[in-house]
Amino acid sequence: MGISDRSTSALNPFGTHAESVYRVAEGQAPAPDVAPVSTSWQRSANLHGVDPVASTAPHVLTQDELKDLRLPLEDLLLSAQEEVNRLYGLVRQAGYAVLLCDTTGVAVEHRGEDAAAERFGYWGTWLGGVWSEAIEGTNGIGTCIAEERPITVHRGQHFRSRHMNLSCSGAPLFGPQGELMAVLDVSAIDPALSESAHALTGALTVMSARAIEERFFREQFRADWIFAVALADGNPGILLAVDRDQRIVGANRAARQAFSLDDPGLAAGISVWRLFERNQAAFRRKEPTDLAVQLTLTASGVTCFALVTPPDSGMRDTANAALHARPRLDLLATPRPPEAATPARGGVSPGAMRRLHEYVEAHLGEHIDLGVLAGIAGLSVFHFAREFKQSTGVTPHHYLVRKRVERARHMLAGTDFSLSEIALAAGFSDQSHLTRHFRRMLGTTPGEFRWSHR
Repeated sequence: MGISDRSTSALNPFGTHAESVYRVAEGQAPAPDVAPVSTSWQRSANLHGVDPVASTAPHVLTQDELKDLRLPLEDLLLSAQEEVNRLYGLVRQAGYAVLLCDTTGVAVEHRGEDAAAERFGYWGTWLGGVWSEAIEGTNGIGTCIAEERPITVHRGQHFRSRHMNLSCSGAPLFGPQGELMAVLDVSAIDPALSESAHALTGALTVMSARAIEERFFREQFRADWIFAVALADGNPGILLAVDRDQRIVGANRAARQAFSLDDPGLAAGISVWRLFERNQAAFRRKEPTDLAVQLTLTASGVTCFALVTPPDSGMRDTANAALHARPRLDLLATPRPPEAATPARGGVSPGAMRRLHEYVEAHLGEHIDLGVLAGIAGLSVFHFAREFKQSTGVTPHHYLVRKRVERARHMLAGTDFSLSEIALAAGFSDQSHLTRHFRRMLGTTPGEFRWSHR
């Protein structure tokens, strides 16, 4: 049917939108605001045969129908609770619902105002709503599944005219084997919602999805060492699970793509030192806390920053298990103050400085003796203090305090541990000791800093 045969669509209040859909489906260049979803519009029309002017409401499954769909995702749903609740707490006041959907586009978990349940149910953005692209055309859930990428679909970017008041952002959830496992979505029904305002919720949804992925990965590999690695800026964080023989037994999607890893290769046995130059310091941690290390890629010689988490105790009800599972890839994206460059003449050698940095990161929560640091540098205590200050511009004591404040800052922003627990983990004698140095260096108290980052 040609466009001229559809002139009656102008009688429909959404006719202009439908005409735009048909033109793009037939190969005409899309408008700039439609370009990000134009491929989906073409699939919806030409592959799935979805009618853009159909007025039927999305199908919503009953509780009994949902049972079988939820069963394969039970572990994921349990693991995702904290992040889903946190995301909903951020978007609730703006009238959003949060949906966690399976790979067929069915919402198997949701958060939303019960008072608005009937309204959300009418639009299908509720528990049991079916949002596959094959049924509903372009939308934040179904298109995210089809293209396996985060996507925001704002009002008129939807394929069906009926959905022009909806705004939704979907982010894929990839499993421990790199497979698409689910989709996290936030949806609002607000014709006045601006595109820029909705774009903020898209970024929050992606962040929450990455946190859910990481938590689930860590829970699946609780008995192994977890390497969280930051590569170039903007790249997804890499997660590797490494067994006691230092072989890679698990890799998230980003790691598989970065290092060309697959299940057969992992089953055959790949040493983690095939990817990185050997650094046995990564396996020296005996306590449950993370070890910060620098790793060098064998393929390129590029140095990257990593957090290595030792295996947990195997007890799900312990604080150690919670610490092991807590997402921390976002900490790797936190800018770190650059170390002062080693001067051309005098000072501690670059190799010795690298060993000192690694030792300090590994033992920051413990008492660090100046004599031990001097021994690592191969100098007497007197000469070490002088050469260290020449290299870094600060005394060894000031350097250690700065590192401890930095670790406390990361823990305050990324964990729910008490201030006293954080003080001890960062190497301070008590909470007041932490507060004194934290205020002097950052101009605020630990409590005020934590509040400002919530």
